[in-house]
Amino acid sequence: MEYSFYKLIHILGVALFLGNIITGLFWMHRAIGTKNISVISHTMKGIIDADTYFTIPCVIVIVAAGFMTAIIGQYPMLTTGWILWPIILFSISGATFTAKVGPLQKKIHALAADAETKGTLDWDQFHSMVRAWNLWGAVAVVTPLTAAVMMVLKVPQ
Repeated sequence: MEYSFYKLIHILGVALFLGNIITGLFWMHRAIGTKNISVISHTMKGIIDADTYFTIPCVIVIVAAGFMTAIIGQYPMLTTGWILWPIILFSISGATFTAKVGPLQKKIHALAADAETKGTLDWDQFHSMVRAWNLWGAVAVVTPLTAAVMMVLKVPQ
């Protein structure tokens, strides 16, 4: 029962984590499509807040419940490929978010918030930042998605 409980908590954490980061991308692209500076600023602030209230706590839940599941299930984490490689991929995602995505989100929000008060946005600078955010965001999203697939399919053995 203990194993199943931790596995359930781990899976729920993964679902909430992936759902939050994917919907953040969706809403930002919708906001950019409006070309409305206020909408863009508000959306990026919402994404930053969602990372604070959902993404980061989910990382803690995923890691803690994942390790507990592996320990209780007696899976050797460093020699079980479908556990080790997802840990590596999840770590890459976290490092990418910390080094690139998070700081870019703050810069994009600051640029948009400043433009909101000035009434004009440097669209070239904005689009340059968004392109970088999309690139690094893709790394931060694809790696945990791949990790989830590997864990579910237990690949590699």
